[in-house]
Amino acid sequence: MSAPISIVIPTLNAGEALPAALQALMEGLHSGLIRELIVTDGGSTDQTLEIADAAGAGIVTGTPSRGGQLRRGCAIAKGEWLLILHADTVLQDGWTKEVGAHLATGKPAAFRLRFAAKGFGPAWVAGWANLRSRMFGLPYGDQGLLVPRQAYQQAGGYPDQPLMEDVALVRALPRITVLSGCAVTSADRYARAGWIRRGARNLWTLTRYFLGADPERLAQAYRR
Repeated sequence: MSAPISIVIPTLNAGEALPAALQALMEGLHSGLIRELIVTDGGSTDQTLEIADAAGAGIVTGTPSRGGQLRRGCAIAKGEWLLILHADTVLQDGWTKEVGAHLATGKPAAFRLRFAAKGFGPAWVAGWANLRSRMFGLPYGDQGLLVPRQAYQQAGGYPDQPLMEDVALVRALPRITVLSGCAVTSADRYARAGWIRRGARNLWTLTRYFLGADPERLAQAYRR
């Protein structure tokens, strides 16, 4: 019987962060959960593709757009389940035990969010993200998404858009279960912009998206 999970990771110049994310996945290989690793790249010019190739990943390349990259990567996945992770997200030790038990439910799931930083700002932003996930079933991509491939296909997959692709997919899926284990994600972008400022900006971006704003325009504003 084949291992059930295909790991899909979108990358763009992720050479610095990717090794830690891949190291955390070794636990899944040893436990027999991971069938394959797919890295879907948007034109990296650093060591990302060399790192992915050395890890034995299947590599898909195309234009940079996280929604499009994920759509291409998930399209070639062969596992019964997809586990979509960001390149700067590291799964907490012991994640395989909970994920292995969860597979029997057949329901989509995400991890609790934690930042690789300490203090009020990281705790506040992660706390809001986890509350939003539990109350509204609306996790973001940096929490990881574990979804049956059949449910993913029935939901229409990721839309080819540069921002809010995770929200679009989650809204089309059955309600997401929030696991007790953590996905630990990089704090770099928040540290540069300021925790409260970046958190408020993300909330405003989400609100605009729900009100019908174009994802392309949102992405342009988000980069600024």
